Amino acid sequence: MLVHNFRPGVMDRLGLGSARLRAENPRLIYVAISGFGKEGPLRDAPAYDPIIQAHAGFAASQGRGTPAFIRNLICDKVTAYTAAQAIVTALYHRERTGAGQHVDLSMLDASLYFLFPDAFMNETLLDDDVSPAPRLGDLAYELTLTCDGAITVSAGTPRQQLGVLRALGLEQLLQDPRFATREARLAHRDAYRALLAEAFAALSTEEALARLHACDVPAAKCLERAEVLDHPQLAANGTLDRVDHPTMGAMRVVRAPVELDGVRPPPASPAPAHGEHTDEVLAELGVDEGEVAAYRAKGIVA
Repeated sequence: MLVHNFRPGVMDRLGLGSARLRAENPRLIYVAISGFGKEGPLRDAPAYDPIIQAHAGFAASQGRGTPAFIRNLICDKVTAYTAAQAIVTALYHRERTGAGQHVDLSMLDASLYFLFPDAFMNETLLDDDVSPAPRLGDLAYELTLTCDGAITVSAGTPRQQLGVLRALGLEQLLQDPRFATREARLAHRDAYRALLAEAFAALSTEEALARLHACDVPAAKCLERAEVLDHPQLAANGTLDRVDHPTMGAMRVVRAPVELDGVRPPPASPAPAHGEHTDEVLAELGVDEGEVAAYRAKGIVA
């Protein structure tokens, strides 16, 4: 298997293009990851995570009026997960047929695929009788401020929405024609949210969560990073581990999030240093130690 993320055409110029290598080894799975795709006006444009967030709609879907970035390498990671899925599919195909495959994948396509349809819900249904609706991101991902912090409240059902009002002592709002039905609350959502926000702001985070949970409303504190790492649920899951990196020292790592027959895979080994496995790779190719020494003396290998 060969995986690269050079711009289109670079591997061909290096003599390592898919057609050449797969002609020599038909079982080869060749994965070419690009920023924008192998054709088109942005084919040769440089691609970094914020650039793809801007092009794919991440920034637009996070902001309300003003674009906002996810402050994380989300498009890089989405592309990596998509590549892993494609590789597993290609491995299965090779196991069944004996043939390798060429896999093309762009960060732009993987990221837009990830966003659809919820972030583009008003751009998905195309018939003339479809009316725009409030976007899921504007309804479900609002921060709720308390007097000493912030929480998130996910009241998606009528029972849960009634639970929010009960937790805040605002059941009387349902007597107001503006808020009597779900449709009315959506039509007057700014006024409705303002009233709820005022009530939440008078409560501490602990008190607000206690009231919401007593009414069976899904809600959670927005944890700081240190609180995330110290949460007892992570301890119960065995999520975190400590490893000693050969150059960077002690590191906290998140263990693989899956269990295979009840066992989590061990933490991955660190990325190899430049030239670390040169001797092993050449030995596998049948190059003896004398030849390796000659290559090293000539600067051919590190």
